[in-house]
Amino acid sequence: MKKRVTLTFPRTMVQIPITYRLAKEFNIAANIIRAQVAPNQIGKLVVELLGDIDQLEIAIDWMKSQDIKVSSATGEIIIDEEICVHCGLCTGVCPTESLTLNPSSYKLQFRQQTCIVCEQCIPTCPVQAITTNL
Repeated sequence: MKKRVTLTFPRTMVQIPITYRLAKEFNIAANIIRAQVAPNQIGKLVVELLGDIDQLEIAIDWMKSQDIKVSSATGEIIIDEEICVHCGLCTGVCPTESLTLNPSSYKLQFRQQTCIVCEQCIPTCPVQAITTNL
């Protein structure tokens, strides 16, 4: 089973190798989508967890017992069609090719189902037409 979650770490837990422990102790693969981690600050990690459904639940319970806040990551990339100029700059940085230009109309196309919300497209957009609701 695959589950995308946001982990919020207290300052005291930032030094703990959470993804390593998930793999070693619970056989859970953790694909890091986005991370904001710094010493002595609250850390935030958006991860996609992959593993057996029972092991996922046990791992999530363990993280909660370590004072790590676990919440469902339901954020997504939003493209404002009225602002977008269809320049295609965002397509060059999209690692999953979720952003493409239509070959006949040269209009931007967005496949939300393949987007991993890495946010690489956001700073690339010259007119700030791309945002996220995370």
